[in-house]
Amino acid sequence: MRMTLMKSPTGTVLLALALALAGCASSGDDGPSQGGGAPGASSSAAAGSTSGTGSTSGTGSAAGSTSAAPGGTGGEGGAGAGGAGGEGGAGVGGAGGSAGGEPRIPWDWVGIVGTGQSLSVGATPITTTTQPFKNLKLDLGSASVPPWGPDHSALSMVPLVEPIRSVDIMTGRPAYPANIYGETPHSAMANQISFLVQEAAGRDYVSVHTVVGESGQAMSVIEKGATDSGTTGRAYAATLFEAEAIARLARAAGKTYGIGAIFMTHGETDWASATYQDDLVQLWNDYNADLAALTGQTGGKIPMFVSQQHGFPFSANQRPASTLAQWRVGLEHPGDIVCTGPKYHLPAASDGLHLTAAGYKQLGEKYGQIYYEKVVMGRDWQPLQPTGAERSGRVITVHFHVPVPPLVWDDGMPAPRLWPDGRGFEVRQANTKVDITSVEISGSSVRITCASDLPASDVTVGYALTTDSTPMPGGFRAWGHLRDSDPFVGWATHVAQPNYAVAFEMPVP
Repeated sequence: MRMTLMKSPTGTVLLALALALAGCASSGDDGPSQGGGAPGASSSAAAGSTSGTGSTSGTGSAAGSTSAAPGGTGGEGGAGAGGAGGEGGAGVGGAGGSAGGEPRIPWDWVGIVGTGQSLSVGATPITTTTQPFKNLKLDLGSASVPPWGPDHSALSMVPLVEPIRSVDIMTGRPAYPANIYGETPHSAMANQISFLVQEAAGRDYVSVHTVVGESGQAMSVIEKGATDSGTTGRAYAATLFEAEAIARLARAAGKTYGIGAIFMTHGETDWASATYQDDLVQLWNDYNADLAALTGQTGGKIPMFVSQQHGFPFSANQRPASTLAQWRVGLEHPGDIVCTGPKYHLPAASDGLHLTAAGYKQLGEKYGQIYYEKVVMGRDWQPLQPTGAERSGRVITVHFHVPVPPLVWDDGMPAPRLWPDGRGFEVRQANTKVDITSVEISGSSVRITCASDLPASDVTVGYALTTDSTPMPGGFRAWGHLRDSDPFVGWATHVAQPNYAVAFEMPVP
């Protein structure tokens, strides 16, 4: 029998038996629209369909260099020296997804909020020091914040470059405005979006970026109602402050402004939290209510984009709850909350927890591609993720939604140590490890052959989830080899960035 992932009317993922593979859930709505205006046209790509390619992006250039990772606090690890980023190459600069449709530009200035912990606030060295398009950020000038004064005369809009604000990693104060540690994903994200819109339609797309994450802090510190301790607890309040200030400055400039998306780069400190998925949904709901009230935008919900964490815990043989929640929340809230996929393949610092500066830029470019597909073009973007599983004898077959077929193995990564022949796949029976002898790609599925017959019940299959106390060289503590064939190449780094399979775990009936 085959197990497929289905969505109940209440939004709970059910494990249902079916004779045919269920399609992936489609987008919930068309996304935010300008107040009083009709939402733009959208076109949805069918799950598993081959995407269109973009245009050639140019010749390659070196993208990575050694970086210093920010020191962690709370549940987060300490500082470590960064590894070298990958060398860039010429390639395709377009995005995955179906062809056709017109870019949706609901406002003159489109806000993008970035929150989370240290993987949201960057690392050195700073490399994006010029703005090649028209993207913006809020400059505080001489204003001392807090107190929150969105009407302060010193506030102004300036071109989006890195750092977002001044960097002082010696202060030990991760709270806004002293929360920036170096090159964040946001300039790379903004420039990638602008490039894709200009390539598709010859139009400007101006995004305005608000970055409020706090290094090492749990959800309880960055959510609505967090206590401002003087050194932490300002992320949510800072978001509302910037939104109100930018809305005022937009009106003064004769521009329209609304929030297009929230990016959540988080989860290490809350790796063991049993409520993490519910907390993500609550944060999304709170942001939607409070941001729309400040900007006056109406129409669809503001989507939240969530990436998976792979750096915590440091101990071996652990399966982080937050990583699973970051995948499942996208299944249970399709279109509203989107899992962007893993980060285990990106250039990481030697601590196995943070990214290098090159890694942050690549993450930003991937964020930009996904944002373009989902928000700008209104397409039903989903990560490389399982849609169901079945078994026969010793063989488990896992079926996948593949953004851009075919599936391939990334042979540049070392084998994970616990299942050396699994290429990232994991099989258990009642939490006891089941050895894997081989894995094989078969169309949009992967066939896993186990070393012994499988018991009748309590069998689970997972992927890139179980942590290793020793991280992959230049990488994280859990990883896998499975990716698709998306030809996307980052605009700034010229690095090829296909979609890698999400970390997951699910029962096999």
